[in-house]
Amino acid sequence: MNETEPLDHSVCKATVRPIRDALDVLNGKWKLPIIVALTFGEKRFGEIAKEIDGITDRMLSKELQDLVANGLVRRTVEDTFPIRVTYALTPHSQSLNEVIESLRKWGILHRAYLVNEEK
Repeated sequence: MNETEPLDHSVCKATVRPIRDALDVLNGKWKLPIIVALTFGEKRFGEIAKEIDGITDRMLSKELQDLVANGLVRRTVEDTFPIRVTYALTPHSQSLNEVIESLRKWGILHRAYLVNEEK
């Protein structure tokens, strides 16, 4: 953006709207860690809970329901005894790979920045 050009509020709104849409789907501190855990393969509820430190079963259940509703996670119920429920990423969730990798890299950079700031 050139600083000499007048501000175009329609461009700003067109930029903010899709970012808000994405944040509405991925809001909170648990959805992305759940997605990352599932990138390593299909898992049962208890397996996901063990991989994500600090998440309660209630919160994991709520977040999985949201991710299923938004088409990012597939919930499969197998008609066995006992019933087996598994969770896996959908093909649509693959569209987040670049975002997750960028966030991972930025997180490493930011942690290093904070450590250097403390000195």
